[in-house]
Amino acid sequence: MKIFLIEDDEALAKVVKEAIEKYGFEVTVPVDFADLVGEFSKLMPDLVLMDINLPYFDGFYWTRELRKLSNLPIIFLSARDHTMDQVMAMEYGGDDYLVKPFANEILIAKIKSQLRRTYGEYSVAGERILTYRELQYFPERLEIRYGDKKEFLTKKEGELMELLIENAPTIVKRETFLMKLWDDERFVDDNTLSVNMGRLRKKLEDMGLVAKIHTLRGQGYQLDWGQG
Repeated sequence: MKIFLIEDDEALAKVVKEAIEKYGFEVTVPVDFADLVGEFSKLMPDLVLMDINLPYFDGFYWTRELRKLSNLPIIFLSARDHTMDQVMAMEYGGDDYLVKPFANEILIAKIKSQLRRTYGEYSVAGERILTYRELQYFPERLEIRYGDKKEFLTKKEGELMELLIENAPTIVKRETFLMKLWDDERFVDDNTLSVNMGRLRKKLEDMGLVAKIHTLRGQGYQLDWGQG
């Protein structure tokens, strides 16, 4: 699970990052605090830890901006202990609030609680979750989720979904898909790829994701919210 730690105090960020990583989470801190939305979009984390006092714009502003892109859990970490700050954090889209200084054990408990609430029990048991925007794919279960809807995939559909999400929104070549679908028992041709991609498209459409897998003639396929 990927966590985006938005904290401009480098010393504190280092301590918190190391504490969280001990529990198996992948933690990223911002490089450019003026473009947190851009960094968020590239990372596509599963959870955000948000400070309030930040350069350029405060945590309330950035939370409002991130909420335009995602409903992922956002936990505020702040030295501000006033009731109004906590109320504002919730009103701007925060899911929880932890006052500094805090015990690492409490932070981990809150992170796990939010991940369970959002992604289910499997999220903290080592199961992989691949995400693009609001779409979630659980490879071990061959399950995709979007909002409150879910679909189960075949093994080959799942392999296609994994490649699309891992590379989104860039184009994946047809040859890459064919190599992924190949096995020792059966040759996979271009028609097999087209059929399975069509079935995957249909399942996404049934969940409300219409025209999100794009065919680029002579190139390959692309999962992208920005088209169609």
